[in-house]
Amino acid sequence: MSWTRGPLAALTVCVLVLTGSVSCGSGDAREHPGESAGTPTVAVGRLLEKTDREGRHYREVDGKDAPAVGIEVAPDAGAGWDVRLTLHHFRFSATGAAAVPVAGRGHALLLVDGRAVASLRTTHHHLAPRYVPHGTHHVTARLYADDDTVWSVGGEPVESTADVTASGAAPSTTAGHALSAPGTDPRTEGRASPDRGGRAS
Repeated sequence: MSWTRGPLAALTVCVLVLTGSVSCGSGDAREHPGESAGTPTVAVGRLLEKTDREGRHYREVDGKDAPAVGIEVAPDAGAGWDVRLTLHHFRFSATGAAAVPVAGRGHALLLVDGRAVASLRTTHHHLAPRYVPHGTHHVTARLYADDDTVWSVGGEPVESTADVTASGAAPSTTAGHALSAPGTDPRTEGRASPDRGGRAS
């Protein structure tokens, strides 16, 4: 027996569950929130009382295989700044992803001096010059889960900060730091904080 279906037809399947109930679904049925093909919803990390400036809770995960981000900021040939992120154990979710945390997934928030200026779902971003006026500024990339909780390790957000200086002549990058990356000194919103090895910046 062969099965055929036209472009508008939908195949409906009914499954008899051991309890005796019947569950029916169609080929275009929506998946449960937080699930994609082959990705079940599971509890990820532990919510902390600590929050970011906007009140979003930190989601604590074990340091092993935790997400990590590095940031590089360079003057653009025309105007503004080119921001480049390096990700480890982390992938950007598609726009409109279910608001459910999935290990190693989410988006990045770009902050200048602690103020959010862009939500990123790509490793490259052009930062307009208006966000970095004359002087030295801290440009930070911080990782968030799809439910907008902050990925954190050891009670600190998973983020990376580069110090950049804009002058009337030419802007320059003065420093860069990556949290959760081996051999680097992390920086959290301009304050020194210990890295996984216990060193302080």
